[in-house]
Amino acid sequence: MIPACDEHVLFDFTQPDALPWLPIDDAVMGGVSYSEMRIENGRAVFAGVVSLDFGGGFASVRSSPGSWDLSARAGIELLLYGDGQCYKLRMKSDAGFDGVNWQAAFKTRCHERQAVRIPFQDLIPVYRGLRASNAPPFDARHIATFGFLISDKQAGPFRLEIERIIAYH
Repeated sequence: MIPACDEHVLFDFTQPDALPWLPIDDAVMGGVSYSEMRIENGRAVFAGVVSLDFGGGFASVRSSPGSWDLSARAGIELLLYGDGQCYKLRMKSDAGFDGVNWQAAFKTRCHERQAVRIPFQDLIPVYRGLRASNAPPFDARHIATFGFLISDKQAGPFRLEIERIIAYH
């Protein structure tokens, strides 16, 4: 973990104002996956079930809109407990429902505390599940929402517990 003087805590889920994060699941396109984000024991728990039925296959949550300038930082660190599945961290530069998301995948270890670092340079622009080749470069000065996604045919129950989201130098 990075030293406290180098941290910029974006979300501390021991604090009550860290929620709401809202689910956006494949039901928006006819699927039946579902998810929620709730607080348990000082952690945000992103949990639910991914179903491949009816053309579905993803579940996600997104933070309430804000305004973050992280241009003085190099990336995001996630302090979490996983379930062994692969997830994606997502960021948007605007608060609109649809549009380009900047994302990076990370693999979790089952029931083990992890510090996952995602450098901004590793973020990929994605629009509706496909790489957005015409997207402008990622701009860390303008971040409006953060989110988590589980997809890629990972059907079944999932549970990701997040302690904190930190921007690091």
